[in-house]
Amino acid sequence: MDKAVPAAKPTNRRETLNLRIKPDDRGLIDRAAALTGKSKTDFVLEAARRAAEEALLDRTLFIATPDASEAFRARLDEPPRPNARLQRSMQTRPPWK
Repeated sequence: MDKAVPAAKPTNRRETLNLRIKPDDRGLIDRAAALTGKSKTDFVLEAARRAAEEALLDRTLFIATPDASEAFRARLDEPPRPNARLQRSMQTRPPWK
């Protein structure tokens, strides 16, 4: 019998992550953080979180029954249904013209 994993309790506590970094990389991060108005910690944390989420999403496996998979593919092949937003978009002059 599987035991349920207890849900993580939300906390405001922060942990430390120590990194060894080349001076050139440090300078690049320092400049980018200053340019964006963020602290180095917030800048690095945001970038690392974004990269971690992308890495996990890129490796997410969706399992579907053959019927559900076929229905999904059929929906992808359908032409877009007209709606107000799509019609506005089609009537808007492209910026390159």
